Amino acid sequence: MTAFLDEATARTEIVRVGASLFARGYVHATAGNISVRLADGYLITPTDACLGLLDPARLARLDEEGRQTGGDRASKTIVLHRRIYGASASTAQPARCIVHTHSTHLVACSLRDEQAAELLPPITPYFVMKVGRVPHIAYHRPGAPEAAEAVADAIARYQQQGRPIRAVMLARLGPNVWHDSPAAAMATLEELEETARLWLLVQPPPLDAGQIDGLRRQFGASW
Repeated sequence: MTAFLDEATARTEIVRVGASLFARGYVHATAGNISVRLADGYLITPTDACLGLLDPARLARLDEEGRQTGGDRASKTIVLHRRIYGASASTAQPARCIVHTHSTHLVACSLRDEQAAELLPPITPYFVMKVGRVPHIAYHRPGAPEAAEAVADAIARYQQQGRPIRAVMLARLGPNVWHDSPAAAMATLEELEETARLWLLVQPPPLDAGQIDGLRRQFGASW
């Protein structure tokens, strides 16, 4: 299992990744948030913070129980993030960082088919290899505890099927993507958003079972 980031590195990386996502249009205004699981708690971007203008000293610091111990007021999304950290801990893809955005093409896919069980079909090899299946979670208001429970249930269900996930899509809101570090989570989000853009542009047939099996055997894809 990947080691926890030290707090100083985590603060620096949250600010760097937030600025990169904002500059390239993956987030806008005060939408989105980033958190990191520390050895003794959590860091998360403050509520209503612009990811392009973060101050490392003002990131919200919480203890193991989710009680805030420093920084500006934590985003309400910490409830969901803590459930993701907990639910993924025993899977093959435990979360160390979570990135949530309102990325345009991903939200557009959700709006086109809100009833879809999964957001996107396997249309490219790198989507299969780098992202994997993305459950589409039914709409709940932002910060609703029901959304956190639905996400935790999806993580457990896919793990039981031998298909560990590292992303979910909240209907009408946006994706939550997790990985070992802010940089890795950002790269996964980029691949996911690019796949959504391609799907909206072309809607090609998905890779077939034999092609996906080849990706499993050659690259360890968990689709």
